Amino acid sequence: MKLVTRHSLGLGGVVSLLALVAPLGAVGCAETEAPQTALDYTDNARKDYEVALAAFEDKNWELASELLNEVKRKYAYSRYARLAELRLADANFSQDKFAEAISGYKEFVHDHPNDPEVPYARYRVAKGEFDSVSQSIMLPPLEERDLASVNDALATLRSYISDYPKSEHTEEMHYMLDVVLGLLARHELYVARYYLDDGRFDAAVMRCEYALKSLKNSGLEPEGLVLLGEIYMKQKRKKEARDALHRLLTEYPESAFAVPAKNFLAQLDAT
Repeated sequence: MKLVTRHSLGLGGVVSLLALVAPLGAVGCAETEAPQTALDYTDNARKDYEVALAAFEDKNWELASELLNEVKRKYAYSRYARLAELRLADANFSQDKFAEAISGYKEFVHDHPNDPEVPYARYRVAKGEFDSVSQSIMLPPLEERDLASVNDALATLRSYISDYPKSEHTEEMHYMLDVVLGLLARHELYVARYYLDDGRFDAAVMRCEYALKSLKNSGLEPEGLVLLGEIYMKQKRKKEARDALHRLLTEYPESAFAVPAKNFLAQLDAT
């Protein structure tokens, strides 16, 4: 077979061949999709996000996750990709998948620190950490209970309240903070009483003092003070015991713990 080259065709043959090929190239170009403009990109991202959002609002979590992930993949440089990230975290939150939701919100905050949705993401982190605390924590805690998740919630709540003091969620955040402080303070007093019964008085004092100094406004201050006074009495530290008990009577005169405080003071006066 003789190879067809530009030289074997001659100048006229080349021109004829080009004339034949040109229309084919034009057809191929016509069939190629026109480049997407920035406006098209944004508009398509919005439309795809709205479709995904419809599945989200219908609580079709599997479909919503698939569509939202597709928005993230196809429109990574658009605003809607970031919104899709938040909705994916919201979907996990709605299904009580708190660990996954918290991870998603934290990743959003880390990756987009200047995004206007950061306060929302941080609020959801705080709420997720609060809601993820097991209801069993409401029972008297065991000495060996791991309270890492409760301490995480405490730090997150304090940070949010400090950074957004005028947030629309302020009242709710303060409520959650009070609950978390109460859980942690009750744990400390539980352990302090365990140490008291075990004769480990210094360790018991440390637990009470931590609850009173580091977990203020827990609502358990009267109980902590009367317990501290009792421990000091066991140690024969009468002055410290009186100080703790008098503080209780001065600051919380209406507390039910005022009764045992007065009884302890009477015992001290009798010795």
